[in-house]
Amino acid sequence: MNTYASCASLSGAAAALWLAAFALGQVPGDTLAIRSIAEVEFRSRVAGREVVKLIPADRVVPGDRVIYTLEVRNTGATAVDTPIVTHPVPEHMRYVADSAVGPGAEVSYSVDGGHSFGRAENLQVLGVDGRPRAAVAADYTDIRWQFKNSLKANSVAFVRFRALVK
Repeated sequence: MNTYASCASLSGAAAALWLAAFALGQVPGDTLAIRSIAEVEFRSRVAGREVVKLIPADRVVPGDRVIYTLEVRNTGATAVDTPIVTHPVPEHMRYVADSAVGPGAEVSYSVDGGHSFGRAENLQVLGVDGRPRAAVAADYTDIRWQFKNSLKANSVAFVRFRALVK
């Protein structure tokens, strides 16, 4: 499944997950194209050994862990200096703590819908008692990767995170 048209065969939360996960985004005038791919681990035994493969997350149920891989492509003719990539935690999903990775990237999080970002240990939200408390992974609404290096022309970088279906 590689197109939005495939979404028609899905229902409910799976369709919403599909649309959120397989977005191909590019801002006009921007040379970064971002493709988000949602997959789940499929485990099998081959010749007595466990084999783990990633397969499309086209059918998920509460409790499933979805692996999101963002393909960050510089479609321009020149390098992009220290690009920033931001991605929301999809609706009906909960971010899995410490799962956001990206070689050569610093990861930060938002708890306010992407308006502000900070390191995990610095984030706070209001608790049920109305007092500030330390944010936890379930509070994160968005993830941001700040690349430490430039992304060369016509190059691709990958970042990844995991989320749990609520």
